[in-house]
Amino acid sequence: MIQMANQIQEEVIEDIKKANDIVDVVGEYVQLKKQGRNYFGLCPFHGEKTPSFSVTQEKQIFHCFGCGKGGNVITFMMEIESLSFIEAVQFLAKRAGIFLPEWEEPRSSVSKENDTALSAFEWLTKYYHHMLKHSKQGKEGYRYLLHRGISDLTIEEFQLGFAPNDTDFTIEFLLKKGFHEAMLVKEGILSLQTNSKQVTDRFRGRVIFPIRNHFGKTVAFGGRIISEGEPKYLNSPESSLFHKGKLLFNFDLARKHIRKENEAILFEGYVDVIAAYQAGIKHAVATLGTSLTDYQAKLLRRYVDTCIICYDGDQAGIEAAYKAANLLRQTGCNVKIANLPDGTDPDSYIRTLGGDAFRNNIIKKSEPYNTFYLRYLRRNFDFSQESERIRYVEAAIKHLALIKSSVEREYYLKELSNEFDFSLEVLREEIHKEQRKQQPKDKRSTNRIANKSFFIKNQKLLPAFHNAERKLLYWMLQDEQIADKVKEEIGAGFNIDLHKIIATHLFAFYEEGHHPDISLFLERIHDPEIKQLVTELAMSVDDTDISEPELMDYIDLIRKQGHDIKSIHSLKEQQRIAEQQRDPIRAAQIAKEIIEIQKQLKNR
Repeated sequence: MIQMANQIQEEVIEDIKKANDIVDVVGEYVQLKKQGRNYFGLCPFHGEKTPSFSVTQEKQIFHCFGCGKGGNVITFMMEIESLSFIEAVQFLAKRAGIFLPEWEEPRSSVSKENDTALSAFEWLTKYYHHMLKHSKQGKEGYRYLLHRGISDLTIEEFQLGFAPNDTDFTIEFLLKKGFHEAMLVKEGILSLQTNSKQVTDRFRGRVIFPIRNHFGKTVAFGGRIISEGEPKYLNSPESSLFHKGKLLFNFDLARKHIRKENEAILFEGYVDVIAAYQAGIKHAVATLGTSLTDYQAKLLRRYVDTCIICYDGDQAGIEAAYKAANLLRQTGCNVKIANLPDGTDPDSYIRTLGGDAFRNNIIKKSEPYNTFYLRYLRRNFDFSQESERIRYVEAAIKHLALIKSSVEREYYLKELSNEFDFSLEVLREEIHKEQRKQQPKDKRSTNRIANKSFFIKNQKLLPAFHNAERKLLYWMLQDEQIADKVKEEIGAGFNIDLHKIIATHLFAFYEEGHHPDISLFLERIHDPEIKQLVTELAMSVDDTDISEPELMDYIDLIRKQGHDIKSIHSLKEQQRIAEQQRDPIRAAQIAKEIIEIQKQLKNR
């Protein structure tokens, strides 16, 4: 039986939320560190270098004090993976092993097309894998993978495959499964030849590497030619499912290992990742045939403090590592660079010397970024000339002046001193000169936001009555009796419109028999602005209980503010009437009264 979206039982949703602790779920996407009662990390919804994203286990909600996004575990999945409400519930139910009846909801044509394309990719992954293992045409591809040191177990784990070198096999297979040719071309699954207008398999004659999204669903393919021809590697074209600048190869399998190691290893190619993974180095990912993008760098930074770049040991690999390292450093990531011998790549090193040698001699001996940079810098100077050696030291000094750690800076100064026969005193003086030059340019705000200090800061910026309303709403969210007291005294008579709406929703929530539960309350709020404010209020910290006199002080302040605002409205109407009756003296007296009340409001 298929159930409609609007028939989802509240009890079922609550069971799913309880089975998916928000700290665990968010922790799969964000590196969280506990500070006090809450967890903090870099916000996955906007770029930042210092954490302003907070998760509370007690209330089962999240909130970013930088961009304002907030909600419960379902809201988080909707935001982070662009899911509908039903899709988020289904994902969380599956994650927790909770059986759900088949749900149905209105689907856009775009969503239906994406579902169809995902199904086509799934069938094609199985088809290519079958051809590799069980067809005569696939034997050549199978032998190639075995020659590259890839085992049967790894072939199965990565579902590697082979595309027959035939124009019709793949098309006939997909058409028999009920897929339309036009959709397959549009999604880049099949290729339309410009000259002949013939539809073909773009990967024919290639070993296939399925490219999966974060959910482990194939959304594209990479193909490696095993005979003569160009290009050697070929990717699926960009589509609604596949954005090569936003995905990382093997991220779905590596993610849990990345979190465990608090470290990611970034490679250039699929085979490098597969070779490392097979050797037990499972926190490995790769870009998809392009340079590392800002999006991918920020994605890695959300998960780890440290990223090791392991590119080929040739000049092109060193240049690419330099660019990737700078991009990762801009996100606040600690970067190390694995130093491969010139002319080698990770895959060939592992095949020749083994996984243990690769782990111990390459990965564990990765050099800090500053060591790498100084080595990279040397390429621009001719050390046989004294003037060039001096220029190099000057360039090195400019970089070392940027290092915040005095211990680390001293280490590199001693290296320069020993190699180039400069006294440490001279080098230190040059560092101080360079730091004085750089200082005016380095007036960056730290933007370190803790939720308590953030809330207090905001309190100081707001009028007293506004802070009083926020305080009351905070306590009303925590305590049903306080909500009842506020309802009895002023009802929804708050002066800020959004506060009125939240209070009204909250009174209705408690009247339905619910106990304080912010995560459940957020399910009743559909307006993003109101939802954002509720999470912000709920995440504000107040370590002391509110006393009865304090509660009444807030209520009296709000009531008086409302009374004075009404008085101003009434006086303005009287002023308008006096002006119409051509009574300037009376109008002036009223204006004076209005000004007096406004002064009181301003000073309150």
